[in-house]
Amino acid sequence: MTMQTRTLGTTGPQVSALGLGCMGMSALYGDADRTESIATVHAALEAGVTLLDTGDFYAMGHNEMLIGEALRTAPAALREQARVSVKFGALRSPDGDWIGHDGRPAAVKNFAAYSLQRLGVDHIDVYRIARLDPDVPIEETVGAISELIEKGYVRHVGLSEVGADTIRRAAATAPIADLQIEYSLISRGIEEEVLPATRELGISITAYGVLSRGLISGHFTRDRQLAANDFRAFSPRFQGENLQHNLDLVEALRKIAEQKGVSVAQIAIAWVLSRGDDIVPLVGARTRERLTESLGALDVTLDGADLAAIERAVPADAAAGDRYPAPQMAYLGSK
Repeated sequence: MTMQTRTLGTTGPQVSALGLGCMGMSALYGDADRTESIATVHAALEAGVTLLDTGDFYAMGHNEMLIGEALRTAPAALREQARVSVKFGALRSPDGDWIGHDGRPAAVKNFAAYSLQRLGVDHIDVYRIARLDPDVPIEETVGAISELIEKGYVRHVGLSEVGADTIRRAAATAPIADLQIEYSLISRGIEEEVLPATRELGISITAYGVLSRGLISGHFTRDRQLAANDFRAFSPRFQGENLQHNLDLVEALRKIAEQKGVSVAQIAIAWVLSRGDDIVPLVGARTRERLTESLGALDVTLDGADLAAIERAVPADAAAGDRYPAPQMAYLGSK
């Protein structure tokens, strides 16, 4: 495995070609083992992964504290290479309900203060609101992040799950390094408007959900029992006939993977990597075993024939079901 590097936009930092999305180590995918999670972060850093992604609302700060512990206990050289991306603004109640988004400038600065403390760092590399606050113009939210940059608490402005118009307005306010948004073989809504806009403006994409929450990993089965605290228990793509249809797509993809001697997860990640040097896939590995498998995607080369076969097996818009339950879809910038 050779770790490649990519740059976040024209203004952002150079990072590893694969990033580690750490949310599942704390929330939304059932119980996780803290010791194994920290060991997985360490293994990622040792393998050359430099981009770590989190959110201040992932288990109400737990994920930031976990990453903080992982960084604090990592060798100094690896800790210094790490680049941390943080999402903020999603509001939670004590019982875990999602109760809105807050992009007010005062809130932005308040959220940053808590994140810096939990992470144990003196700056955040990329800072972004998780979802657009419908009551606050994006110019005000981005302006507040710019003020944090001026004071040295943040390095770069990012965006998350917004559409082309919002991207343009944000970019007219301050340099935007990166847009984080879902992108995978079965989540290709960004291709019509969002991706052309980011490329026109020199903004990169950090793609989350590249395995669609494990759905196209090759490891998910129809009879899998999900815990009550697992997001997938309520996700439309994992329900009934939708799940059966989507796993049929996985089996078609498995045939191509087997012909190349790689895993389904590796070919799915390699497909996202093939979409351009301005796209950095985030892999949500929660264990060292899954991390090792994901990193193997860096050694997968897809030629024109491979890509055509993948497109036939999993055409655009082939997935059954929305990415999120209906109430959350209203906050998303792409299908």
